[in-house]
Amino acid sequence: MNKRIIKLITLLMVSIIVSCNTPVTNDFTLVLLETSLGDIKLKLYDETPLHRDNFIKLIKSGFYEGVSFHRVIKDFMIQAGDPLTRPDSKNFPDSLQNYTIPAEFNSSLFHKKGALAAARQGNDVNPYMRSSGTQFYIVQGIKYTEEELNIAEQRINSQIKQGKFAKIIKETSDSLKLAGIAATDAEVQEIASIEMFKYLTSTPDFKLSTEERLAYTTIGGTPRLDGTYTVFGEVIEGLDIVDRIASEKTDASDRPLNNITILKTRIVRK
Repeated sequence: MNKRIIKLITLLMVSIIVSCNTPVTNDFTLVLLETSLGDIKLKLYDETPLHRDNFIKLIKSGFYEGVSFHRVIKDFMIQAGDPLTRPDSKNFPDSLQNYTIPAEFNSSLFHKKGALAAARQGNDVNPYMRSSGTQFYIVQGIKYTEEELNIAEQRINSQIKQGKFAKIIKETSDSLKLAGIAATDAEVQEIASIEMFKYLTSTPDFKLSTEERLAYTTIGGTPRLDGTYTVFGEVIEGLDIVDRIASEKTDASDRPLNNITILKTRIVRK
């Protein structure tokens, strides 16, 4: 390691990490989505309070009423929440880019069939994997064999590591700029690589739990998204409606040829 890099690392300040623990209760919030193809009832997880409270706020405001399912991929998921699909869309910004909330990954919450999760931009422009403030998807997925789950594990680990490295690069660059230290892209990459090495040698690989493997081999889902997209609820009634929406014919952009709209939403229990 050259002296220039050693000096930069010495000058680089360590960011302060704030941790917040939120108590979990069993009194889950239930939400009803009345769509043009039928009703879907959702349970919101208390383990993801930021996403839960944000979703409740949007439900109570009536935001989703009139919004369409704009991205539907059979055997994968159905996605809605884009404000640009509303009749009064000109009053809303791009919710993937301008309205986001911090990720809330939880190893016990995964992408089984019926999982409710937050959409987001890719790691290249979103290294912190922040969630869209309004766009969500419901998993349809498929059933997997044990061998396919082993392959999915490898893909998950690759995505987690790519996302981690992108985050370290951004944090390194931002910290150097904040400290008034000039550094080339190559120097930032070298410092980030050192930090990434520490992460790789101290952090075990992601592993699907026995519960996850059982779910993915019996009811199905989309395991490749685990650990990189926030799951914050699940369908408790209306999986047949999810299947029905997922079976609709779509165009080249995965948009249903026949508009599928969320007609009404409401909290049915809190």
